[in-house]
Amino acid sequence: MIRINLLGSPKPKGKKGPAFSMPSFELGNWAGPVVQVAAVLAIAGALNFGYWYRLDQQKKSIESQTRIAEQKNRELADIKVRYLERQKQAEAYKRRVDVIDQLRSGQSNATVNLLSMIGDTVNSTEAVWLNSMQDTGASVAIDGTALSADAVANLISNLQKTGFFKSVEIKESYQDDAIKDMQAFQFQLTCTKA
Repeated sequence: MIRINLLGSPKPKGKKGPAFSMPSFELGNWAGPVVQVAAVLAIAGALNFGYWYRLDQQKKSIESQTRIAEQKNRELADIKVRYLERQKQAEAYKRRVDVIDQLRSGQSNATVNLLSMIGDTVNSTEAVWLNSMQDTGASVAIDGTALSADAVANLISNLQKTGFFKSVEIKESYQDDAIKDMQAFQFQLTCTKA
């Protein structure tokens, strides 16, 4: 049997080694250390250039996104300023409306309470009618008619018992001669609010 060695290395005789050997590659004299260093530098330069190009593209992308974000930030800052101004106007308007509503409710409640209290007091006092009533803020002026002086005194006593007035003073009381069929007294009271 004839054996042909295709691997190129002679097989030692008598020694059993591996059945195959690795091929070797030689460049010869033309691939000296300068060419090898230049090749390594070229590969390193290409990799460095690729990395730099990638970083440059990322930088441009970040700058573009930053410009867009700054533009949106300026737009949103303008919108925020307008929103805050409108919010302040709305709060001022709400405070005014609340004050007006409070004054209205206080005014109507005070007036309603005053009229209700005086109406109940006059209804519970016998032989007394009111002709007019004027609320001047700190006091109330009452003009009326009574069938007796005792009815006027009872009205003053009942008004003082309500606790709504500090003092109730009679300003004037006289017998009305215009009414011939019965005895009638005209009176004027000044009631100071508590």
